[in-house]
Amino acid sequence: MFPPRRLGTLTRPDCTIAYEVTGEGPAIIFAHGLGGNHMSWFQQVAHFATNHTCVTFAHRGFHPSSMPPGGPNPQDYADDLEALVAHLGFTEFRLVAQSMGGWTCVEYALRQPAGLRAMVLAATTGALDVRQLPAEFLPRLADWEAASGQAMAAYMQNNIHPAAGLRMQAEQPAMHLLYKHIDDLNAALDKQALRMKLMQARNRAPQDLSRIACPVLLIGNAEDMVIPAVGLEGVAAVNENARFALIERAAHSAYFERPAEFNALVEAFLTEVSL
Repeated sequence: MFPPRRLGTLTRPDCTIAYEVTGEGPAIIFAHGLGGNHMSWFQQVAHFATNHTCVTFAHRGFHPSSMPPGGPNPQDYADDLEALVAHLGFTEFRLVAQSMGGWTCVEYALRQPAGLRAMVLAATTGALDVRQLPAEFLPRLADWEAASGQAMAAYMQNNIHPAAGLRMQAEQPAMHLLYKHIDDLNAALDKQALRMKLMQARNRAPQDLSRIACPVLLIGNAEDMVIPAVGLEGVAAVNENARFALIERAAHSAYFERPAEFNALVEAFLTEVSL
């Protein structure tokens, strides 16, 4: 029997936030990226909901949440997450963020909420600026930037979603198409404007992660051309509360492309830090 599942809506001053709660047990809240919504986490919910309460939500402006006037502003994301935690009445919980969701979760975690037990940052450092990493990481970042520029041009030419990547399109064409279908649900969103707001908000020193009062796992993807894995590695290196793991043969969305590996990493981390 599949674990119990319910849908809900959180009313905010300028929009509504749609969410789902599936399963029972210790709570995990999943924050999606720019190319997705709450549906993106279906392979994580199916895995973790057997012994966890899994919460997925659509960020403001992402279907089926409503669009705030003027479009979504990442500065509101942490407030939305804080309101959702209060709405659900959680006294303890864990966060799993991917890409854009990292801005949400890092900013919220920096508020040091009493119930936060652990956080996973997948293909994201949120507002932590990897350009401020120690000099030893900068040559590798420069190499990645050059490779990323070439890859993005090839993606556009071959109709490949940048967050899915070349390997997913070649090896898992159905999953690549599903990723596009989920992304299409947000057709009304001005993603370029939102992306610019996210980049403008990426101004925190990498060492700020040490102010978060819980263990943090950063998961990088070896073939990610959107967010550099070396950036996540560097952030983990300069923060004692953080560790780094790398998923091979995966682009930006390893949670979608390599769910078994991703879920195993997250599960092992959450189990370890809960002991």
